[in-house]
Amino acid sequence: MERIALITGATSGIGQACARRFAQGGYNLILTARRDDKLQEVKQQLEKEGVEVLTLTFDVRDREAAHKAFASLPDAWKNIDVLVNNAGLARGLEPEYEGDYLDWDEMIDTNVKGLLTMTRLVVPGMVQRNKGHVVNIGSVAGDAAYAGGNVYCATKAAVKTISDGLRIDVADSCVRVTNVKPGLVETNFSNIRFHGDEQRASHVYDGIKPLTGDDIADVCFYAVSAPAHVQIAEVLVLATHQASGSVVKRNV
Repeated sequence: MERIALITGATSGIGQACARRFAQGGYNLILTARRDDKLQEVKQQLEKEGVEVLTLTFDVRDREAAHKAFASLPDAWKNIDVLVNNAGLARGLEPEYEGDYLDWDEMIDTNVKGLLTMTRLVVPGMVQRNKGHVVNIGSVAGDAAYAGGNVYCATKAAVKTISDGLRIDVADSCVRVTNVKPGLVETNFSNIRFHGDEQRASHVYDGIKPLTGDDIADVCFYAVSAPAHVQIAEVLVLATHQASGSVVKRNV
């Protein structure tokens, strides 16, 4: 089989953009997400690119479901070359002392524990074969907290340190690890953060041209496509008028 990329959270935003970009780059794809109907739509679209697509429907928060899904892979699909740990989300923008316990659980279980589960499932095979690349989708929010970001920022700081730790752990192999840290990206991220409040979500990008999912997918593919002796450890990607997680110059 040709090269294989496994992408989590592949039905929207950065995940779907990565699926398109890796398909264009000749990778066959294992795509995971919670909604099977959306996965099938993406599968049909990408198979028109001439690549093979296998879908796995499960929530990365459900460790047992993740193990069952991974165990179900046909032998020909088990030699995964690239893992893109994209599944993640933000919930709420309240002060920490007013935060919602369920929002906290969802962010920690998805952004941190889900990423760890997928890493634990896929990376041993990479180490055994002495080849592979892990791309973790972090965030500028992992560099410094911003108002209301508290727990979300903490989860993305964890993605950074988990990426750094994994890079140390596989340094005696040819496995590479990249942490891609986007700033403002116009996807359904804000809609999810505000629990479907589209009006509130729409104002996040007022007065600035944000990044797109395709912009981040291009960065991921570039990192994976670097020569074998080059490891792009970390990339911070911001919109031109965004200076940090909390500094944005808006034309309003």
